[in-house]
Amino acid sequence: MKDGEAPPQVERARWLMLIHQLPPKPAYLRVKIWRRLQALGAITVKNSVYVLPASEGAQEDCEWLLKEIADGGGEGLICEARLVDGLSDDDVRALFNAARTQDYQELSKEARALAAVIDAGGATPSDSEARGKLARLRAELSRVASIDFFGADGRETIEGLVAGLEPRLREETSMAEPTEVTTASDTLKGRVWVTRKGVHIDRIASAWLIRRFIDPEARFKFVPAKGYEPKPGELRFDMYEGEFTHEGDRCTFEVLRARLPDPADPALQVIGEIVHDIDLKDDKFGREEASGIGRVVDGIAASTKEDTKRLEQGAAVFDGLYKAFRTKRR
Repeated sequence: MKDGEAPPQVERARWLMLIHQLPPKPAYLRVKIWRRLQALGAITVKNSVYVLPASEGAQEDCEWLLKEIADGGGEGLICEARLVDGLSDDDVRALFNAARTQDYQELSKEARALAAVIDAGGATPSDSEARGKLARLRAELSRVASIDFFGADGRETIEGLVAGLEPRLREETSMAEPTEVTTASDTLKGRVWVTRKGVHIDRIASAWLIRRFIDPEARFKFVPAKGYEPKPGELRFDMYEGEFTHEGDRCTFEVLRARLPDPADPALQVIGEIVHDIDLKDDKFGREEASGIGRVVDGIAASTKEDTKRLEQGAAVFDGLYKAFRTKRR
C-alpha cells in the first residue's frame, strides 16, 4: 500500500436478524415458532434474537414467520446487520457450524445403530421397517444439509454411513461387503488435491498420506466447503462429492490407504485406526493413542488458522508416528 492510500475495505458478511416477543399463552405458539426457526437453520445469539445468513430466501422465510408471530398475538422485527452482538463473522459462522455438527452427529448415531441391527441379523434386505428407517435418515440428512450454510464437520461421516447402508438394504443386492477397487497411484500424481478450509485430523492425516506415499510433489488447495466447482486436474478429498471421501464407516484416510500399492502396511493400518477413532468418535478400534494424538491435532488447529501450516505441523506428527510404529513392528 502506498503512502496516503486508504487501507482496503474488508467486505463483512451480511446477517439477517429476527427479534420477537411472544405472549405467555397459548404455550404451543412458543414451541411452534421455535421449531420453525430450527427448521430454517437459525441460531440464537440472545434470548429471542435469531440470526440467519442474509439472502432473499431467508428474508422471505422470516417475513412469513413474522406473520405467524403477529397472528399469534406476538410482535417482532427483521433487520439486516453487519455485526451481531459484538461477535466477529467467524464467531457467528462457528455457531452455525456447531449446530449442524451436532445434527450430523445425532444422525451418525442413528445410522450406526441401524448398522448394528443389520450386523446382528435383526434386519434383512426385505425388512420394510429397516428400509423405512434408512429412508427417514436420508430425508433428514438432506434437510440438515440444506441448512448447513458454511460446511460443518460431520457431513462426510454420515453420508458415508448412509451410502454403506443402502446396498445392504436393497433387495437386489447381496449382503456381502463391496469389492475393494484399487487405483494405481501413478494416475494420482501431478494432481492438485482440493479439500475444505479449516483442516483437522482426517484431512491433515490424508494430506500427509498423499504426499508421503502417493505424490511427494502433491499440491493442496483449500476451498469453501460448499459451492466449489473442481477444475481439470483436481481431486477432492474429505469433502462433499469428493473423489476420495468417507465410504461406509471408513474415514477418508482409510479410503485412501486402501488405494495404495501396499495397503497392508501395518504401521499405516495402526495410524488409520487412530485417525478413525478421533474423526468418527465411535471408538471402533479402541486405540489408546487416539486421545493424545487428538489433543496434539487440536493444539495445531488452535495455534494457526493457516491450513498450509497445519499440514506442515501435522506432517511432523505423522512422520513420527509412522517411524515409531514401524520400529515397534520390527
